[in-house]
Amino acid sequence: MLKVTDLNVSYGAIHALQGVNFELNEGEIVTLIGANGAGKSTLLNTISGLLPATLGKVEYLGEDILKLPPQKIVRKGIVHVPEGRKIFAAMTVMENLEMGAYTVEDKEWIKKRINEMFQVFPVLGKRSNQLGGTLSGGEQQMLAIARGLMANPKLILLDEPSMGLSPVLVEQIFDIIQDINKQG
Repeated sequence: MLKVTDLNVSYGAIHALQGVNFELNEGEIVTLIGANGAGKSTLLNTISGLLPATLGKVEYLGEDILKLPPQKIVRKGIVHVPEGRKIFAAMTVMENLEMGAYTVEDKEWIKKRINEMFQVFPVLGKRSNQLGGTLSGGEQQMLAIARGLMANPKLILLDEPSMGLSPVLVEQIFDIIQDINKQG
């Protein structure tokens, strides 16, 4: 599904990634583990088109996507939920979900997908008219993931999905991730 070959990324003279290689197959849940500053976020930002690579290849379903802009990568089926949630704080839960479907033109499908997100994350349904910035940390993380899922991705890149959450919420988020994976 995703193949990264000899990926190198630099911030000026600083080499953030050097010679990264890995392959991700459909249905797998893969975790990147490393210290702060090890390049985990840089890797995800590069795969999703937010950062340029200096060398290497990123193939998705056999196609090199390394030089594509982020919106084309989303349309191909890869969604990135960035570190720190990065929801639209001044928008409602509903508006955040609608923003996640910006690549989708079928309004009926969007309504159906929002209802599916409310099934997966019931608390979001209860707070649909509430501003995203007023949600708890765990609810904001759920909203960030749900917003990413609105694009109906085949591959979702979650950057630090447990950051700042209580152990109970971390377990709940990871259970949801496993459920989403089982549903395909």
